[in-house]
Amino acid sequence: MEEKRSPLVVGLLVMGNVIIMLSGLALCAESIWVTADPYKVYPILGVTGKDDVYAGAWISIFTGFCFFCVCVFGIISLVNGNRFMVLLYLVLILVVYLFECASCITSYTHRDFVISNSRLVTKQMLGFYGSDTDQGRELTRMWDRFMMEQQCCGANDPLDWVNYTSVFRSRFPEAVAPWPFYCCKRDRNFIMVNEEGCRLGHIDYINTEVPRSSILGPDVYLSFWHSWQWW
Repeated sequence: MEEKRSPLVVGLLVMGNVIIMLSGLALCAESIWVTADPYKVYPILGVTGKDDVYAGAWISIFTGFCFFCVCVFGIISLVNGNRFMVLLYLVLILVVYLFECASCITSYTHRDFVISNSRLVTKQMLGFYGSDTDQGRELTRMWDRFMMEQQCCGANDPLDWVNYTSVFRSRFPEAVAPWPFYCCKRDRNFIMVNEEGCRLGHIDYINTEVPRSSILGPDVYLSFWHSWQWW
């Protein structure tokens, strides 16, 4: 004798699976965005070796796609009314959820590494900017982009390049270049407004903004990402 099923309950379960399925796609897409590193800050984490947060993102891509596939399977199971398929669906969704928990724990425990080490960014800048190593060239490109786009100079202000020992200072005497020329203000064509004025530190010709909003970028998009994960 065929078991009676409530169409209302089945409909609600199918609707719930549709919501989880769409959430899985959204999680997968956002995790891909994180691994693409839109703020180009991976060199900061790469040098420290604390790049496990990106491992969490890759796990999240996998789990987001798995949520989508398992929920499709769950909808088919509910529509067909197959008890074995429903039980298999519950087991699979539990396994995927455990992977998602691992992703959340991995990324959450590493998310504040850069933020909680306020001197780390300055130390890396001074120790790698201008270096001929692979990591040095990568960090140099990152800092050049920061200083150009955010109109800043150094991790705190232009005096970072004067007050502390750095690779850059060992290569360029203070009289020649007290700070990188990417610190200099530029016109719309990215041409320095006044090179000599920038070298002398004139406020009208040197960038003085603090690049904190850019450096804290990972915390911004990781916080947004975790809001999706825990949801």
